Amino acid sequence: MSGDEADAARDPVAPEAAGSPDAPAQSPQSPQPPQSPLLTGSVIEAASQPGDDDEFHLIEGYDTSSQASTSASDSVYAHTYENGRRYHFFKNSRYPLPDDDMEQSREDMKHSMMLELTDGKLFYAPIGDHPQHILDIGTGTGIWAIEVGDQYPSAQVRGIDLTPIQPLWVPPNVSFLVDDCSNEWLQSNVDLAHFRFMSPILPNVPTVMQHCYKSLKPGGWVELQELHGEVMCDDDTMPDDDPLNYVYQLAGKAFLKFGMNVKIARDLEPILRSAGFVNVHCIAKKVPIGIWARDKTLRLIGLYQKMAIADILGAFAGRPFAALGITPEEGAVIIALARKAMEDNKVHRYFTYYFWYAQKPENATGAADEEDAPSPPPPQSP
Repeated sequence: MSGDEADAARDPVAPEAAGSPDAPAQSPQSPQPPQSPLLTGSVIEAASQPGDDDEFHLIEGYDTSSQASTSASDSVYAHTYENGRRYHFFKNSRYPLPDDDMEQSREDMKHSMMLELTDGKLFYAPIGDHPQHILDIGTGTGIWAIEVGDQYPSAQVRGIDLTPIQPLWVPPNVSFLVDDCSNEWLQSNVDLAHFRFMSPILPNVPTVMQHCYKSLKPGGWVELQELHGEVMCDDDTMPDDDPLNYVYQLAGKAFLKFGMNVKIARDLEPILRSAGFVNVHCIAKKVPIGIWARDKTLRLIGLYQKMAIADILGAFAGRPFAALGITPEEGAVIIALARKAMEDNKVHRYFTYYFWYAQKPENATGAADEEDAPSPPPPQSP
């Protein structure tokens, strides 16, 4: 085995990349042609014996509270309730998933999972040591914005979301705003605009990227950390009629009815370039669903992922399934079968996470030249 082959064999999560965070950035004046982020072919190695969820005790004791020193901004607090779950009311509650305590805990757990997946990196974009303005679009509970504010005391960090569920006490350089990123952005001269789990739930990603481009300073960066909403398997252990895969197929169809594409994560490069961004990089990581991986870190990540799915399955049976005409009784059966299927560690399911980061050219002013920019492809049906 060659040295390169040995390194690949030891790597439990293989990146797929149109670029790498450790590689030198491309010149903004001469961007490289688009490259499809094809999978490298690396397969997550499965454990020889099934694992046990009790292997990891720290998740139960995970503290999602945030303590700091100044209050967040007051704004719209209206909500509506359906089937025992709470939904935000801003923009007529068009978002198909809840924002209640269960969903907030799930979001904070996913944050811990992402830190394990990225080896502690909050983002990959090379913004330097002294950024001044950072935006967190779709900030949710605000946990990412708060940690970035602590890490970069020189920066003013603002989290933006449709619903005001952020903590009341935050670091002095962190604030929150209820707003819709689909509208024109108020901020300017931004060093970094961060999105996480956002592009699959945005009805018009190209428009949002155009707003983002205008708000960034020349040389500023955008980063999107996104889940590709398709259950995958590399070793044929997942049957064609897998119940969990079926749920995500239904969810994909349902989200299309809300104008959202859960499979857009791998296809963001032409949208970024169309908006005017250069130095487009992509890192892709496979995330096991469950604790079937041999590598212990991947088992922990897989447990986080499994728990996050278990929490969201019930929400799928709400507004998304209703949009497909599935009755609550039918939805309950579909979800019960999916929950049972997830307990089988002999089925090696995984998701792919895409980390895109791209730069506004150093010599840019305002919006991209729309006449020279290629048109992004229309959303594809899952």
